[in-house]
Amino acid sequence: MGSKPEKIIVIGAGIVGVSAAIWLKRAGCDVTLLDRLAPGQGTSYGNAGVLASCSMVPVTTPGLVVKGPKLLLDPNFPLFMRWSYLPKIAPWLMRYLSHANDSDTRRIAEALTPIVSDSVEQHVSLCGDGSAARFVNQSDYSFAYADRAAFEADNYVWSLREKAGFVPELLEGDAVREFEPAFDHTTNLLAVMHQHGFILDPGAYVAELAGNFVEMGGHLVTAEVKDFDLSGGKIRTVLTSDGPIDCDKAVLATGVWSKTLMAKLGLNVPLETERGYHIVFENPSVILRSPVMVASGKFVATPMSMGLRCAGVLEFGGLEAGPSKAPLDLLKKQVKKTFPNLAFSKTEEWLGHRPAPADSLPLIGEVATTGVYSAFGHHHIGLTGGPKTGRLVAGLVTGNKPNLDLAPYTPNRFL
Repeated sequence: MGSKPEKIIVIGAGIVGVSAAIWLKRAGCDVTLLDRLAPGQGTSYGNAGVLASCSMVPVTTPGLVVKGPKLLLDPNFPLFMRWSYLPKIAPWLMRYLSHANDSDTRRIAEALTPIVSDSVEQHVSLCGDGSAARFVNQSDYSFAYADRAAFEADNYVWSLREKAGFVPELLEGDAVREFEPAFDHTTNLLAVMHQHGFILDPGAYVAELAGNFVEMGGHLVTAEVKDFDLSGGKIRTVLTSDGPIDCDKAVLATGVWSKTLMAKLGLNVPLETERGYHIVFENPSVILRSPVMVASGKFVATPMSMGLRCAGVLEFGGLEAGPSKAPLDLLKKQVKKTFPNLAFSKTEEWLGHRPAPADSLPLIGEVATTGVYSAFGHHHIGLTGGPKTGRLVAGLVTGNKPNLDLAPYTPNRFL
């Protein structure tokens, strides 16, 4: 008789956790997927939906230390701070800004590239022949600029993308409107990235993947994780709101909420929430052929099954406070400026929490020798890098070391 399959608990049913659960199940493990919410209803529900393979440049580019305070005070820039939260976030913010230099930016970009650069292929492999594949749309991903001068002002970022192998096709003047009729004459350059993609409904997609996981024989449990039993220094049991669940190993993929659970494992991770907003314009009169990053407004517009979703405003303000009015008002203003003739039946507004480690790199790997593996910390590229991260961590759990240096992502850098 064969040996009994390892019992693995994956904590977190967003895109990273569901991906890990599917790959672990394919490897023959006995897998339980555990979350306090239904799959795909947390952070993975709200995003621009883009499989942004070229998005390997961190926010902390050179000059941010000087520009950051000015941008926070600019009511027309999509970066907001709840000032009452500043004393609490200040230590993280100082650590975060310490990486806003050329050498760190290049190092971080190089490390992020293998996590995101093959995003479409990873999503296709994750779906296989399952029903979730219908949500994956392979497409272009364009960056819209007023003119060539505006494009060239972003030269630093584009040079890093080019180094990673991402070179856009540039369309100018009337070619812009031939490619994307939704734009008027205020947009005169499109930098078009080919071989990208987007998800037609991110929340439904992750839920469908979880359903495919259950069809494979996986277990889905709705409960909140309270603690771990690490008898003998190894994970034995996950303690939940519905009682203990025994396991051989565990994967922690709960996004920004992982900070509290990591503390129970002895790691104080410098992790904050990037509060991200989106608005869905239902039954829109503007139909885009593929996702577009509007450089002037710093938002992404994506054609989804429920309407035109626009996302991109960022706010620092912690996990507890509800949505702020100003970020949503600015997003509406920028959308109106870009698409002045946009008509729609109604809107859906959303606020979610993106996990932001101070060094802009996700945590992927075993926590010391506990048998608990981290898989979180993707800032705004979680949907893009989730399937690859899930596949990598599944390989670590099953002893199949990936052909990739995982040292930049080790959670033990915070021990």
